[in-house]
Amino acid sequence: MYYLFYGLLKLLSFLPLRVLYLLSDFVYLLLFYVFGYRKDVVMHNLAIAFPEKSEEERRKIMKEFYHNFCDTFIELIKLFSWNEKQIAKHFKCNIDVLNKWVGTGKNVQLISGHFFNWEVANLGLAALSKMPFVVAYMPLRNTAMDKIIYDLRKKTGSILIAATKFRQQARELLKPPYALILVGDQNPGILSNTYWMDFFTKPAPFVKGPEKGARNEHTVVLFANFYKVKRGYYTCNLELVTENALAYKQGQLTRLLVTKVEDAVRQRPANYLWSHRRWKHEWNEEQYKHQWVDR
Repeated sequence: MYYLFYGLLKLLSFLPLRVLYLLSDFVYLLLFYVFGYRKDVVMHNLAIAFPEKSEEERRKIMKEFYHNFCDTFIELIKLFSWNEKQIAKHFKCNIDVLNKWVGTGKNVQLISGHFFNWEVANLGLAALSKMPFVVAYMPLRNTAMDKIIYDLRKKTGSILIAATKFRQQARELLKPPYALILVGDQNPGILSNTYWMDFFTKPAPFVKGPEKGARNEHTVVLFANFYKVKRGYYTCNLELVTENALAYKQGQLTRLLVTKVEDAVRQRPANYLWSHRRWKHEWNEEQYKHQWVDR
């Protein structure tokens, strides 16, 4: 099954992008107008995030989101045949903000959100980084597709750590110096070990892992904001957040990073993965008040 899927994707990847985007547009029509894939979730999320916008404005964001969503997976296919030179043509980054830490003895942690296109960003950042580039990823349920995507994500040198086995694999794979990229807005699995805070207009829980790792390993923390410039072309802006995570009180670094995710989404609302339930857990003051972090 692996070779069948891989062969098909590899073959499709040789099609010109303009042809693949026709396929993306067709898939968009199916998802949006025929199947209505998670439209209720997307509109619910947008209503929470942007109550000040009209329904017409939110619907426009939703349509743009679905176009970006479909393009992401079509561009993933193209990545099977792109080499580093072609990736560099489509992905620009102020990588010096990361590479300046080479030779300093410091490890670096990059925090980002579920922005488009994370697959291009993964390969682009790994290719540009002069430090070993480590990526935490969520394995797929289908073993054949999981191996295909795993191999693709490694093609420019990324070291992959499964989020489901992060503690075990980190001991083996996180060898200093390293640059580790994490998603800071991941839905937590265990609510008792989270920080709660306002995300847009409603409380939401956030994992403690990125902040805890930064504090324990004394890492430099960067925020990675990547986004579409035009179809097929992306920019990543790296920003120094802190050289000393211990200078922040418990939860305040997470609060700062969540604010940066929120600000990035406000600037480009359709550049965010709205099809996931961002507010799937309900706030219970009696149960979670000791985990609350103020702005």
